Order: sequence, then C-alpha cells, then structure tokens
Amino acid sequence: MTWHEDLAPGRSWASLWADYILCGRCRGIRRLDGNCPACGDPLLPGLAVKAALPDGREVELSRTFMGAEGRAEDYLYLEMLQREWERPAPDFDRFKSRPPYERPSARVALVLLFWSYFETRIERLLTQAMQDLPVAVRKDLLDRYSGIGARLYRLYKVMFGGNYFDDLAKLGFPGMATLLDDLHKRRNDFSHGNPSAINEATVVSLVDSLKEEHEAWIAVFNKRASRKVIS
Repeated sequence: MTWHEDLAPGRSWASLWADYILCGRCRGIRRLDGNCPACGDPLLPGLAVKAALPDGREVELSRTFMGAEGRAEDYLYLEMLQREWERPAPDFDRFKSRPPYERPSARVALVLLFWSYFETRIERLLTQAMQDLPVAVRKDLLDRYSGIGARLYRLYKVMFGGNYFDDLAKLGFPGMATLLDDLHKRRNDFSHGNPSAINEATVVSLVDSLKEEHEAWIAVFNKRASRKVIS
C-alpha cells in the first residue's frame, strides 16, 4: 500500500507537513518526538501556561511551535497535487488533437505542478543556506542563477561543491536522486516540443514517491540550511 492509500479518509496530502516543526536552536526541521536531526537538540518540556477567563475560570494553554512549512503555499501545492490525482477520469479525456503516441499523460498537470513546488523549495533551501550573507548578495546570486538547472548544478556547486542530486544520494536517497533527475529532463523535454515525455508511468512514480521526496528534501535542508551551532 502506498503512502497516499494509507491516509485516513478525508486526510489531505498537506498532512506531509504534519508533526514537523522548526528547531528553536538551529532552525532545522524536526519532529515533535526525538532529537533534532540537524543539531541533536532535544525538545525541552515547556512550562505550563495558564490564563484566566472573564468568568473567572482558569485554563491551561497548549504548547505551540513554529510549523516547518516555508509559507502557506506549501500546503496549497500539495492540495492541488491531490486534486489532480483524484480528479474524475472523464475530466482527463483530452489531448485528442494529437495522435496517441504523442500525447502526454492525462494527468500531466500534476508533474508540472510538482515541479513548480519543487522549485520553490530549492529556492528556500538556497536562501536559508545563505542566511549569513548580505541580502543584496543573496538576491544577486539568485538572480544570476535564476533557472532551476543553474541552481541545482552551478549555484549548488559554488556553495557546496556538488549538486543537489549528489546530496540526495549521500544522505541515503539515491532512488530519489534518480527520479528527480529524470523528472527534470522529462519536464524540459515537455517544454521543448515533446509532450509525450511525461507519461502515465512518470506520474504514478512521482505520486508514489512524494512522501519520500518530502523527507529527502528535509534531510538536505537540515544538512545545508540549518544554523551551525556551537555546543
């Protein structure tokens, strides 16, 4: 059973961000249980906070944490991907203007949406990794390497000595490195006159791997973009 088939009824794909918070020490991404994978910091127990209500009752407030998502659109992208995956089959009866062997997957929009989402997270990773540089320098580098290919390979090499896919493989996600590299090529082929490059097998492989891709990105983020702390 795949991760999305195992979700409780009515559960959104945006729940991939559930239980993830920002570490209060290194700003890495961690879960509520266990130590931070980036800096090893434990989640310290919080002090009970009580508040008095107008009627005189006293209630204890729950602890709150900063969510690990970068912005509200992180949830929206995942919900849009889920919508494309679950759209009724008749909605996909399109692309008949092209011969069958030239047609993309009926759910090709899902891959294109994912790639847009992926690009936003790569920008977040790089921006956070440059947090100690002046704002003008960060902006200049991102403007100079504005394309996703330039960022994954050239800017990434300038900053870290390799590329994003190398990091994935070294962190234990070689299959994800292969999948994303293939998606990058297929997305480029699609954009340059070969729509059939994104076929149904590509869509299914991406959806089934979406949870692992999420975890792989977090692992790279923690390696490259968390604050370096001194014990």
